[in-house]
Amino acid sequence: MNDFGLALAVLLSYLMGATPTSYIAGRLGRGIDLREHGSRNLGATNVYRVLGWKYAIPVGLIDMAKGAIPVAIFGPWANGPGWFPVGLGIVAVLGHMFSPYVRFKGGKGVATAAGMFLALAPLAIVISLVIWAATLWLSGYVSVASLTVAALFPVWVGLTRPGEPYTFWAAVLLALLIVYSHRANIRRLRQGTENRFRTRKGVAA
Repeated sequence: MNDFGLALAVLLSYLMGATPTSYIAGRLGRGIDLREHGSRNLGATNVYRVLGWKYAIPVGLIDMAKGAIPVAIFGPWANGPGWFPVGLGIVAVLGHMFSPYVRFKGGKGVATAAGMFLALAPLAIVISLVIWAATLWLSGYVSVASLTVAALFPVWVGLTRPGEPYTFWAAVLLALLIVYSHRANIRRLRQGTENRFRTRKGVAA
């Protein structure tokens, strides 16, 4: 495909990733801005805390699709170089984290990165989901589970997808981005003020 097609694939991936699913759910569900409630983060965990599972599950699945579709559909359609689908996934995750629709303050990128690697390294995602669930159950903190998975994920990618350097280095890059996006959570964990997953605050209808 020509340069225009490649550029279009990049743009579509960014705009898809940037779609603020959690913000839309808050507005449609209760007429609220989630940036003013709960942890004030535009992610599925905060959707659960404020709005419940009815909204959190669809939001989480859509956020994953935002990472998977660029890799699985836009990448083959654009017919670019071998690294291009991986690049599109990274662009989608960056769109989710730095969305122009919400003043470049989106979610933390975990679900969208999971969707991206569901298309690139599915076995690594399965391993990570087991570790994420176990860490969440043991610690009670989504942030601890997410940080643990981010730190270990490049290892699983390297073991399950050997000979795919683009995928491995993308895992390293996104792990660093996810840790960076959790810097406020890390600070709260150190201070003992981090919200536990089991705490659901809710808002008045």
